Amino acid sequence: MYQTADLSLRSQVNYAIYTGDDILGEIAGKLAEHFDADRLAVVIDHNVYQLHGNRIQQQLLNSYEQVAWYVVPAGEESKSYKQWRQICDRMLEERVRRTTPLVAIGGGVTGDLAGFAAATILRGIPLIHLPTTLLAMVDSSIGGKTGINHRTGKNLIGSFYQPQAVYADLSFLETLQPGEWVNGLSEILKYGAIADRDIIAECVYLTGDHSFRKPLDWWDTINKSMSVKARIVEKDEKEAGIRAHLNFGHTFAHALESLTEYGRFSHGEAVFVGMHAALYASNELGASLDGEALRQFNNLYSLDVSGLEEKTEALIDRMYYDKKVRKKSIRLVLLQDWGHPYVTVCEDHDLLKQAWQYALDQF
Repeated sequence: MYQTADLSLRSQVNYAIYTGDDILGEIAGKLAEHFDADRLAVVIDHNVYQLHGNRIQQQLLNSYEQVAWYVVPAGEESKSYKQWRQICDRMLEERVRRTTPLVAIGGGVTGDLAGFAAATILRGIPLIHLPTTLLAMVDSSIGGKTGINHRTGKNLIGSFYQPQAVYADLSFLETLQPGEWVNGLSEILKYGAIADRDIIAECVYLTGDHSFRKPLDWWDTINKSMSVKARIVEKDEKEAGIRAHLNFGHTFAHALESLTEYGRFSHGEAVFVGMHAALYASNELGASLDGEALRQFNNLYSLDVSGLEEKTEALIDRMYYDKKVRKKSIRLVLLQDWGHPYVTVCEDHDLLKQAWQYALDQF
């Protein structure tokens, strides 16, 4: 097992982030050692359960007498009040206690949903993240953001609730579909844009043959990405300052997801479109950034944006539902240069429209 980062969050808990290959047995043993409980709660993505359920059950039952399972339907639609309520119902019926750890196994949807359940069941039970997608490993499992979507916008109901630990077992990536690799690639590219452009160069190499190599080839890039997020969260747990930089491209992305009802684009696809828009806005406000840094990945994203060119006004309207709006003004994370993000208030409607048009024209 390889420890990649140790977060020291000022107002919550300290926790470690681990990565390794085929370490599920070690994870189960560590949970049993660390938590003095006779039962375990597991919230797991349906696709992961189908592919790895038997292996996971065998390892967990070696360490725990009782395991309460809840299988989450795959897809963004599961980040809903209905699924949150059903998880709570299941765990309370199983009589979980405040010492019962809840293990979230899956991608970002499962982690956000299960994290919100852990934050609210009995006013908080221990949360462990076991991310199984590239996106969840490098982004959503780290930092304590939990929540569900609302019909008016993404992640509008939730809480900050830090996990006790994050275990990234790269062996799960062996069964990841190409679309999910691309989904995670967007967040890695974001870290390259806001913190370390070398990460973008690494991604060029890793995706150079238009396919994805063995997960272990991504080990260093995954670790770098996790460390970027860990350092930022350490300094700003609840997004009062620099943590907002992690939203580069996301204000655009959330609007796109919301307008298309969370079914047409994955989160990573929307973020990739959003970063194009943010890059355009950055250049219009004084930066000089080469758009080819993102364009060179366009052919990995088979996006159908037909019909959206006529909906830029609606997309801008959706941006006003974002959590980061202040005094009816849209706040954007833009770049002064690669690795130098900043937050700005944008009241220029024409700029937003042009940014959307530029981003959609890339596809």
